[in-house]
Amino acid sequence: MSRFFKGSDSESDSSSSDSEVNVPRPGASAARPVAYAFSDDEDEPKRIVRSAKDKRFDELTEIIKKMGNHKKIKDMSSVLTDFEELGKAYEKSKKVIEKEKQIPRFFLRCLVELEDFVTECWEDREGRKQMSKNNAKGLTTLRQKLKKYNRDFESDITSYRENPDEEEEEVVMDSEAEESEEESREDFMKSKTREESKPSKRVTYDDDDDDDDIDWEMSSDSSSSESDGGEGGGTTVYTAAMFLKKQPGEEKKDKKDKKEKRVRRKAEEDEGGEWEEVTKGAPMVKEAPKMFAKDTEVNHEAVIKKLNEIISARGKKGTDRNEQIALLTELQSISNANNLGPAISMKIMFNIVAAIYDYNPNIATCMRSEMWEKCLKGVSELLDMVEANPDINIGENILEESENVATSPYRIRGCILTVVERMDEEFTKMLQACDAHSTEYVDRLKDEKDVCTVLDRLQTYLVPRGTTEEICRVYLRRIEHLYYKFDPEAYDNPQLENQSFKDMEEMCKYIYAKDLTDRLRTRSMLCQIYHQALHDRWYQARDLMLMSHLQDTIQHSDVPTQILYNRTMVQLGLCAFRKGMIRDAHNALVDIQSGGRAKELLAQGLLLQRQHERTPEQEKIEKRRLLPYHMHINLELLECVYLVSAMLIEVPYMAAHEMDARRRMISKNFHHVMRMSERQALTGPPESMREHVVAASKAMKTGNWKECKNYIINEKMNAKVWELFYKSETVQEMVTSKIQEESLRTYLFTYSSVYDSLSLETLADMFEIDQGIVHSIISKMIINEELMASLDEPTRTVVMHRTEPTRLQSLALQLSEKVSSLVDNNERIMELKQGNLFFQKSGNNLLAMI
Repeated sequence: MSRFFKGSDSESDSSSSDSEVNVPRPGASAARPVAYAFSDDEDEPKRIVRSAKDKRFDELTEIIKKMGNHKKIKDMSSVLTDFEELGKAYEKSKKVIEKEKQIPRFFLRCLVELEDFVTECWEDREGRKQMSKNNAKGLTTLRQKLKKYNRDFESDITSYRENPDEEEEEVVMDSEAEESEEESREDFMKSKTREESKPSKRVTYDDDDDDDDIDWEMSSDSSSSESDGGEGGGTTVYTAAMFLKKQPGEEKKDKKDKKEKRVRRKAEEDEGGEWEEVTKGAPMVKEAPKMFAKDTEVNHEAVIKKLNEIISARGKKGTDRNEQIALLTELQSISNANNLGPAISMKIMFNIVAAIYDYNPNIATCMRSEMWEKCLKGVSELLDMVEANPDINIGENILEESENVATSPYRIRGCILTVVERMDEEFTKMLQACDAHSTEYVDRLKDEKDVCTVLDRLQTYLVPRGTTEEICRVYLRRIEHLYYKFDPEAYDNPQLENQSFKDMEEMCKYIYAKDLTDRLRTRSMLCQIYHQALHDRWYQARDLMLMSHLQDTIQHSDVPTQILYNRTMVQLGLCAFRKGMIRDAHNALVDIQSGGRAKELLAQGLLLQRQHERTPEQEKIEKRRLLPYHMHINLELLECVYLVSAMLIEVPYMAAHEMDARRRMISKNFHHVMRMSERQALTGPPESMREHVVAASKAMKTGNWKECKNYIINEKMNAKVWELFYKSETVQEMVTSKIQEESLRTYLFTYSSVYDSLSLETLADMFEIDQGIVHSIISKMIINEELMASLDEPTRTVVMHRTEPTRLQSLALQLSEKVSSLVDNNERIMELKQGNLFFQKSGNNLLAMI
């Protein structure tokens, strides 16, 4: 009864004794009347009136909550769907947001967190590979859409990132609600625990229906606390302060105090434990090795032992590579602090650089940018140590047992050349992995200056003390960073002794003389030819290529060397074209362009193969061979040079052998382009580079050199092709003069049967070239028996001999040749048939005799 009435202490004492009292429930009877409720108001739920702002913001909050759940499980396709829904919901909420004149902080927080989440997932290359196809596609689409969507909120997101603490009020309200709920839950559980520990009085209400039995446990503690009005157990005294509402500041203060108490209590229970991030995979209970105990003497033996202990975990499953680098760095600092000498510090530095290289276990992918910066810094520090301590003997052939790091002379196992070569390879992989048209590629390319500086320092260190093999290797590394770079000063003054040419020649000559492997010699020779051709030193480059006889043995070389050979031949062809050697240019480029695989042959990209598909392993290997973008040769420029060269050779040849049934094709690719153009039902104005060359070829066939020149040299072609050349005006003048000369030859071949004689002056005026050049061209044609004519010097005319057959005669000759070949074929067939009949009869006679 103490539950309902304030009683005395005696009553509370008596109620605390364990007894079960059956008390009838008030209002319960044997025949209880059924009460019916007819009011419609009781059946309908109460309507809640909400503002438009609350509705829209609740909708956004629900979507953000759902997106957060999907982000936890990395369901990228669902996150993409949630993001699209969020954008639509935000569009609906625009009117409300415009009234507020401020974008909600929770919406900006969602965009910022989503952007960070997408960036983290994108940078995790291993995680991306393990994603399903839908999730990987969703991540790519989400990244693009989010980047585009966040442009509209760029300033707001920037200000949010600078001051993210302004949202604290919203967070505080939510956290306070959670805290109050948690506190009430804790208080309830504690009171329940106390009730269970004390004797309780069970009160049972009798009822006919067993389902209505309710057991209430009433503790004496609760009853006594309710009647605790004073010492005598009087009634509770209610004061006015109990009914007054607390001020907001006081409520916050009370809640803050409760929160601090709870955090303090939680810390006491945890005994100072900290949260640790759990990585995926099999859990490995492993403590980070401590460096040295307090009383341990730090000497060479102790440091070597600790170093071996750290590197023994190298390559094992579950090894934290970041931790290994940090431990080795700490060990080096301890060694330097105890003045253990430069040798042991250098040995630890070798291991630090090796640990950085091991950070990325996949050889096909590049290291992260921060690790690359560490690597570059570590190699530079290692070179500093090597240069500052020339008395330390470093070599790969030194065994670990014979190392000496304590006393002079020092001996350390290691190879600085291998370290630098690996760094150079990692730099190439970094460039391969970057988007060629992004600022990241430009930023990474700036590091080439540091890489070249490291190579120069390594060369300075190795030349006096290294073996010939090591010097050849470092020379080749320097050559490969130098051969493709254009120097305008060397181009303008070929007679001057340029430093780059001087260095290139010295290093190449040393490799030619000292190298024992063909590979280094071949690569250095190809690099020198490329460098000479790049600076228009045509005759030196051509002679070196012919003397090397590389074209006979290159098919036996490795694939990277064959790629370098293809690049060198292309550069030779471009050089010959700039110098006006059209036939040489065509011969150099025909092998690369004839198959339509120039992009793949120059290692500038992969092409789809129709016959068979590449396996994933083959694709990885071929992608690893691709060259960085700054080393590429413009493929459109290459194709244009080839087609223009083919046009200047092929069109006069076609005009000279128009009626020859056995004429050969000089350029199959050029003929294919011409045939494709002729198949078109409607030919419009030329747009692409190929269409311009085809239109120019058609104009040259008629001897119209001006129209041909206008198709080849115009604003479009200048922007696409000719302005890519250094001193493009010189190249354009050369192309124009070649078009004039070949158009003259084509005109003479086409219309020689029409004329009895031609004036040299008229021809010079018609093609706007000097009479001496016209005289020279016609003289060559007469000598080579291409034109049946003679020059009359007094009158300055060309007299035609008219020995060429007319068109009708040429067709008649062709017909007679074809008929004679047909007759010959028929006679051969008849002879074969007669022979078969003879053998068949002989066989039948033999069978009859048997």
